[in-house]
Amino acid sequence: MLLIDRRGRRYMITLSPGGQSDLRGGKIGHDELLGRDAGGTVRSTRGERFLVVRPTLAEFVLEMPRGAQVIYPKDLGAILMLADVFPGARVLEAGTGSGALTMTLLRAVGPEGRVASYEVRDDFARVAERNIQRYLGSPPGLVLRRHDVYDGILPDDRPLDRIILDLPEPWRVVPSAAEALAPGGIFLAYVPTILQGMQTVDALRASGSFALLETLEVLMRPWNVDGRSVRPAHRMVAHTAFLIVGRRVQRGAAPAAIEVPADAEPPDESGEAPEDPEA
Repeated sequence: MLLIDRRGRRYMITLSPGGQSDLRGGKIGHDELLGRDAGGTVRSTRGERFLVVRPTLAEFVLEMPRGAQVIYPKDLGAILMLADVFPGARVLEAGTGSGALTMTLLRAVGPEGRVASYEVRDDFARVAERNIQRYLGSPPGLVLRRHDVYDGILPDDRPLDRIILDLPEPWRVVPSAAEALAPGGIFLAYVPTILQGMQTVDALRASGSFALLETLEVLMRPWNVDGRSVRPAHRMVAHTAFLIVGRRVQRGAAPAAIEVPADAEPPDESGEAPEDPEA
């Protein structure tokens, strides 16, 4: 459960019969919360009131223990859409990190889907396993592997519909990704610097097996709305990483022209793209 005090401070706790949590505003017995609907309030032993809600996945990701740096919710949502992760999809993720992307993918693929997650560091993998267990229990479609994806994608995990990488050198995975992805499958890499993004795009283009390449970042600016006081927040979640996306196509069917220009105009209401005046 997520407990929020009058100053907006957040405390994420796991309830257990007879348990007790010692918060800044006093102690709260878990028996007072077990069996109650979310959205109510509870008072601590010092009289402090707390709003009690179940944490959303985004809230859990921001509050959960971390081994590796997590992917922020603003990017997780974009990843699901850009990679078109659908119910029943077969997805490969590397690396597992703290499990934020893993949990997001598991919810998207549903009980009929499959997420194979590769991680080489035991400490990261242990943190991720605990986080996943704490929030999702034991998802039937999850396969956690201690394997270096740079050494290739394991035969048991092929074919794949989507490959999503949070690695320092995703371009090294492009050759095996081209073999493991089903026709039309999507490759997505999450990298913090544009130099990593450039190398990844170059590798995708050079392989001849990927088209519709896109490179973008997601910026999020909150707003404060309080009566007539309406203004942007003083702080925004700006650059976190670049997202590199490519579509698996038949080898040789990906000329450089078949890409998504960064300044491409959206289709008009008829569904057709506007004509190029220079064409």
